Amino acid sequence: MKTTDPMMGIFAFLAVADRSSFTAAAGDLGMGRAAVGAQIRALEARLGVRLLQRSTRSVTLTDAGAAYREALGGVHARVLDAEQVAMSFQTKPVGRLRISAPPVLGPAHIAPVIERYLAENPGVSIEMELSTERVDLVGRGFDLAIRGALAVEPTLVTRQIGSTRFIACASPAYLADHGTPMTPDELSTHACLHFSGLRWGRAWRFRRGDESVGIPILPRFECNDGQTLMAAAMRGAGIVFEPSVVVGAAIRKGALVPILTDWQLPDIPLHAAYPTNRNIARKVRRFVDMLAQSFGNDPDLAEMGNSGMPLPDNRD
Repeated sequence: MKTTDPMMGIFAFLAVADRSSFTAAAGDLGMGRAAVGAQIRALEARLGVRLLQRSTRSVTLTDAGAAYREALGGVHARVLDAEQVAMSFQTKPVGRLRISAPPVLGPAHIAPVIERYLAENPGVSIEMELSTERVDLVGRGFDLAIRGALAVEPTLVTRQIGSTRFIACASPAYLADHGTPMTPDELSTHACLHFSGLRWGRAWRFRRGDESVGIPILPRFECNDGQTLMAAAMRGAGIVFEPSVVVGAAIRKGALVPILTDWQLPDIPLHAAYPTNRNIARKVRRFVDMLAQSFGNDPDLAEMGNSGMPLPDNRD
């Protein structure tokens, strides 16, 4: 044990009391005899009482020492047990895992991972807060956040676990009634359903080869919830510009039809972010591993190759 351990004086005293020998106690503790003596002198000075009677041939407990030893009964074993509990957080997932994630990922993409994680890790409970706001992980006690492409605080570690691509799409009925736009410029004549949280503002961005355009949008319907916009688009209200994680399932069912497919649209890289710590708890590492594996097999989250275009930082 290190001499800087705040419990070292107590452990040194108990070892000497058990062995009636500084030399034997030093061997048990893996310390020098002088270091053991220094620890006990510091303990006696702090308590203001002599605990041991020392002579050239023997070491005995004073009355105060005997009473102190009895009062400490079992403390060494309890401290060692407590250390094992703390270290178990690095060797197996235990404790409470607090997660912050965007609402769009919760039901269909994170909930299945949580179900499997809880089944495989019975020592862990999970608390998840769904929000589009960036939370202060350290200040609010979160272990992990799932985030899109945005500036990450230097106190956080990040790992990309997936990516989702924007898609412009509309219902078959809307396209049959209003026609299918063949170029981004034609969107100005259509009903556009706009996500108000789009961080570069009321513009839809497209790229084809060296050509890059940002189309200003005057929304017929604007909302801060992607699922609501998708529902409106499926009912024929207009064209929606949403990530595949929102509209992918509806497209595969034929409820929505992609348009302008010869143009590239922005990607959103998804990251797991957690506080900087060389001893990241096993519960966090395991959950991030499972997220990455699940997202990698998800057709709406597995586009790690950045097939689209980077998210712009400016607002139009």
